[in-house]
Amino acid sequence: MSERRALLRRIRVWLVVFIVCLVASGLTAFPLVTEVRLADAALGSWAAPAGDALPAAAEWIERVRQGLDAADEQYPFLLYGTDWLAFAHLVIAVAFYGPYRDPVRNIWVIEFGMIACAGIIPLALVCGPIRGIPFWWTVIDMSFGVFGVIPLLVVRRMIKRLEAMAAMEATAAGQAAQAVQAVQTGGAGEALERPAV
Repeated sequence: MSERRALLRRIRVWLVVFIVCLVASGLTAFPLVTEVRLADAALGSWAAPAGDALPAAAEWIERVRQGLDAADEQYPFLLYGTDWLAFAHLVIAVAFYGPYRDPVRNIWVIEFGMIACAGIIPLALVCGPIRGIPFWWTVIDMSFGVFGVIPLLVVRRMIKRLEAMAAMEATAAGQAAQAVQAVQTGGAGEALERPAV
């Protein structure tokens, strides 16, 4: 039983880490304009000599900042889309409370998360070029799916172990109950067979 409790604790720790990451990624999508301005200022001051990767990143972040500034000033409703993106992350994080409470019963949430992580890769590969995203940034986007699926695979494997432990305990409990019932039934039979005195 203590092994089962320890496994459940490990599952919950992994899930808390995953939920915290989802919440953090959601919350950071709300102040996107401010964050990109700060990133642009930081990369602009750290720009390395030509030929390094940093200037390409600095140029891209500057371009993104310019686009977000223009949208913020003239078309702020476009940023409403990133508000919904943030909200979606928070809602998905709430869904993982189900496996936290009852991992075996809610393993489908873990599998849903794994499907979502896998879906990031074709989305980035198809939509990235259409939207003019540099390939190296598309690789960064895809890494969220790759790194996101790792804890989910670990949790799914642990949940399967927890399920097997529960099944073994249920089988053992059933066998013990049958043995007790057999002993009680056997004892009652013996009492009936004894001649009355």
